[in-house]
Amino acid sequence: MDEIMVTVICLAYNHAKYIRDALEGFVSQKTDFPFEVIVHDDASTDGTDRIIREYQARYPDIIKPIFQEKNQYSQGVRITREFIFPLIRGRYVAFCEGDDCWTDPLKLSKQVNSLESHPEADLCSHRALRLKNGKFDGWIAPTLRSRVVPAGKVILGGGGWYCATASFLCRREAYMEWTPMRDVVVIDYVMAIQCALRGGMVYINDSMSVYRVGTEGSWTSRNDRKARIKNRLLMIKMLDVLDSYTGGKYRKVIGIRKEMFRSDILLLTRNYKKLYSISRLRINLFRLHNSTRRIIRRWLSFI
Repeated sequence: MDEIMVTVICLAYNHAKYIRDALEGFVSQKTDFPFEVIVHDDASTDGTDRIIREYQARYPDIIKPIFQEKNQYSQGVRITREFIFPLIRGRYVAFCEGDDCWTDPLKLSKQVNSLESHPEADLCSHRALRLKNGKFDGWIAPTLRSRVVPAGKVILGGGGWYCATASFLCRREAYMEWTPMRDVVVIDYVMAIQCALRGGMVYINDSMSVYRVGTEGSWTSRNDRKARIKNRLLMIKMLDVLDSYTGGKYRKVIGIRKEMFRSDILLLTRNYKKLYSISRLRINLFRLHNSTRRIIRRWLSFI
């Protein structure tokens, strides 16, 4: 059997409206190498599992499902580490949530070729289209041209508004390393950081995936304001661990990113007075990146 080049991880929960788009994006990939798709259905109740089984029957060499009888997320189980890590066979690992999708049949080929051409890097991403309520809501793109983005800018980016998870392709070893940051919180932001530390992030300025905002079953739909505040506090704690892990190499950008999360908490707690008092200083500090300026403008629009 030929070596599996890419293992795709797809987490699904009550994504019956969208999962077919995700699965079609996988099976339509045109590659000269074998790849597999591990689809984890977390005890969906809306028929998501039936659609996955349909694709498993049609594409048994590609679609490799895991069906849970009880929801694991609600029990605090680390799904990828517990159920998916032992099954990963690919040299590279790609990602796509069940409510997102890929739109370019050459996505995997382009990204594998990019990382093969950049042996110093462990992470590749690309531009993604953002949809909100089924309508175009902008692009997710850290820069306007294809290039290698330094690790510091990935740290500063802050997660899903900087790069879409469905745009990531990582080297297996970098992705599966269980760093101390993951002991604090397991999210795509941490994954992007640890995979960018060795040689930055190779970025392709082609739109090859879609990120849907606020769909049923997504993190944003399942978490209220208190959960979001808790998340920001965990991010700050994770960044402190990252600072220690990297020996202070990225202390300046880590400090800026922590202040951004603190300001996010001020916004979530509606402490607009304090947020406004520091906003001018923040704008000067964050001029080094377009995405951070957009975030600040969003903050100020609430005041």
